[in-house]
Amino acid sequence: MRPGAGSAAGRWSRWALRRALGGVGVLWAVATIVFVAIRLIPGDPALAILGGPGSQASAEAVAKVRQEYGLDRPVLVQYAVFLGRLATGHLGDSYAFRTPVSTLLAQQLPVTLTLAVLGLVVAWVLAIVAAWWSTQRGRFAAALTGAISVTASVTPHFWLGSVLIVVFASGLGWVPAVSDGTARGWVLPVLTVAVPVAGYLAETVRDGVVDAQRSAFALAARSRGETRAGLFGRHLLRHAALPGIALSAWAFGSLVSGAVVVESVFALPGIGRALVTAVTQRDMPLVAGIALVSAAAYVVVLAVADLVERAVDPRAGDGARRDGAERTGGAPRPARPEAEAR
Repeated sequence: MRPGAGSAAGRWSRWALRRALGGVGVLWAVATIVFVAIRLIPGDPALAILGGPGSQASAEAVAKVRQEYGLDRPVLVQYAVFLGRLATGHLGDSYAFRTPVSTLLAQQLPVTLTLAVLGLVVAWVLAIVAAWWSTQRGRFAAALTGAISVTASVTPHFWLGSVLIVVFASGLGWVPAVSDGTARGWVLPVLTVAVPVAGYLAETVRDGVVDAQRSAFALAARSRGETRAGLFGRHLLRHAALPGIALSAWAFGSLVSGAVVVESVFALPGIGRALVTAVTQRDMPLVAGIALVSAAAYVVVLAVADLVERAVDPRAGDGARRDGAERTGGAPRPARPEAEAR
């Protein structure tokens, strides 16, 4: 066996186990919060199932629905049944749409995930461009980029989406105001979710680039005649991106939550619009399904961000060097700045 392979496999196994246990804990917490929150909403869930207070359902019909859906049982029994069904993958039927929740999620989840993923990619592109401009073009560019980044990070989605529609759809006519199923129909929704996240990422990456410029590996690269673009792209950005990668997991969650507003503004058939309907109609199966799927996506993205961070981090090999030193009884050899710069 290759030296250090066993310890590396052990580290990955422990990492995977921690992630799995943490993911289960997050899903359980989300399911519990959803269960409690739905029951704190005023009104009778049985009436919601029958169409709301305006349905004028009889007392017999309400009692029958309560018995059919187990709403007449003690709360703890309902909670146990609720968790048991979720554990077996049974999300139930939507009260509002009269359709299995799994079917609704299969239809609408790809739209929201596409919006979130494209938004994160565009946010990173904008953040890298802003970091390059602010660190390579002087103090005025740095101040201007910083002001724009801070403003973008606090811009509400509904306001930004409305402005983009007025300017680029109604005014210039470049793109449609609402989703039409084409690539052009995705431009404004993606920009609406990406711009606020890009503001946070741009500030984080810019600070990382400024710190990395003072490092020994940057001085070594400059001494070898590295161009500014090469220094930024091959060396500085690799170090500066690490905090941003860690922030990307939070950013993905922000993109998914922002989709609730953006999908309503641009008429995208995603889980955001379905969530609004489910909450207003006390559709607990659909609310629980959307919340759990969103939490599961967040857990996966958090794990992927951790993996990417480990792959990008130039110090990722330190653990292997320490393991090798422990086996040979020597001290790990420090990496030279010139080696990190290569």
